[in-house]
Amino acid sequence: MSIPVEVVGVRIEMPSNQPIVLLKEVDGVRYLPIWVGAVEASAIAFAQQGIIPTRPLTHDLFTSVLQILQASVESVEITDIVDGVFYAELHLAGGITVSARPSDAIALALRRMAPISAAEALFSQAGIEIPDQSDDEVEKFREFLDQINPDDFAS
Repeated sequence: MSIPVEVVGVRIEMPSNQPIVLLKEVDGVRYLPIWVGAVEASAIAFAQQGIIPTRPLTHDLFTSVLQILQASVESVEITDIVDGVFYAELHLAGGITVSARPSDAIALALRRMAPISAAEALFSQAGIEIPDQSDDEVEKFREFLDQINPDDFAS
């Protein structure tokens, strides 16, 4: 089963200074932190903020190619985690599925306004539940992020 998610944003995990993209289930209280590279974190943040660089980034180029080919990204699904590494799929029109890194898939989904979902099993394995969005709870969540690293999610 796949659960619709929204991109909360990109954060920096301390003390390693590694970017994390935070996904939140649309109709729930669980979050899914995914470690990403700095370039991909920037691409995701730019898409969220509507920033269009003067020269296209790789994700912008790929988006342009999809438009020229009249191919559409129907959806993105974060599918699995193996040894701390997340996996994703791009679902294109015509039933075409392409394996992708989650960071690339999310960056494309945001540019194409495509829905993003994550497998239920990922929330069971690597999700974090925050039932109340009070300032105290958000601060606790930030403190939690400061203490974790990708190896914590290795199976």
